[in-house]
Amino acid sequence: MDELTGLAERFEAGRGPMLAVAYRMLGSLSEAEDAVQEVWLRLSRTDAESIDNLPAWLRTVVSRVCLDMLRARAARPEEPVGERMPEAAGAAEEGGGPEDEALLADSVGRALLVVLDTLGPAERVAFVLHDLFAVPFEQIAPLVGRSPGAAKKLASRARQRVRGTPAVPPAELGEQRTVVEAFLSAARSGHLAGLLAVLAPDVVRRSDPAALPASSAALLRGADAVARGTALLAHRSRYAQTALVDGAVGAVLAPRGRLLAALTFTVGGGRISAYEVIADPARLAGLELALLDPVAPVAAPGSGSQRPGSQQLA
Repeated sequence: MDELTGLAERFEAGRGPMLAVAYRMLGSLSEAEDAVQEVWLRLSRTDAESIDNLPAWLRTVVSRVCLDMLRARAARPEEPVGERMPEAAGAAEEGGGPEDEALLADSVGRALLVVLDTLGPAERVAFVLHDLFAVPFEQIAPLVGRSPGAAKKLASRARQRVRGTPAVPPAELGEQRTVVEAFLSAARSGHLAGLLAVLAPDVVRRSDPAALPASSAALLRGADAVARGTALLAHRSRYAQTALVDGAVGAVLAPRGRLLAALTFTVGGGRISAYEVIADPARLAGLELALLDPVAPVAAPGSGSQRPGSQQLA
């Protein structure tokens, strides 16, 4: 019993790092916790004395479990992205576990989670382990069943997808980003003056019906109408994050890192002349999504067994 208790304590010390890996691989807190629980079941059936480096063993096994889960997910029909966003879309994240996951998605980056979902299982595992956790390709190769060179190519392809290719010059991309970020900041607070400052007088907003409450107009014209229509949806804007959408600066709306909508913008002269909210699943699936910023490696989490949402998984 004492031996098992000691093993459990060592496992709990590694729970935070395992959850950090599993959440980025799976994009779901509940699935990440399931993966970690599966690691404990496997560890409890293993001769612990035969394990030279327990933290490395835990990371390896949780990575294998996550890869299996990703492959199983890819083999079954996925829940469609872009489902209608009712007024309760924000309330769905209130309280308990969902709120923990909302905080965790913020710390990891909603846009990163959305883009990671576009990768294949082996690409995602190779990219997460190498680019986010600095695991050598020699250690990644056996996990994905490839040579180190092939594992490096997997991560390279994933990195290209994550970074994307801007369709406009850097100076224009910078102007787009400044304007879009100012728009999102004003939208989150429902600040009409801030919205009017970045909207052209004759701005047009188009929205897929799934992105709006049933009584809202899909087409709005004029800065005042667009600003007021945007301010009414301020509670949803908290889930928006800038991203590269079809090569230009746009935004993804992703509660808990799950893509519900994407925004595209037409920017000129320091103002938005048009923007569109895309929520139709077929249209979302056809978008090329990428990050605007390089992906920073994850600092080694501390030991302990804090709940997700804390700095343990930041």
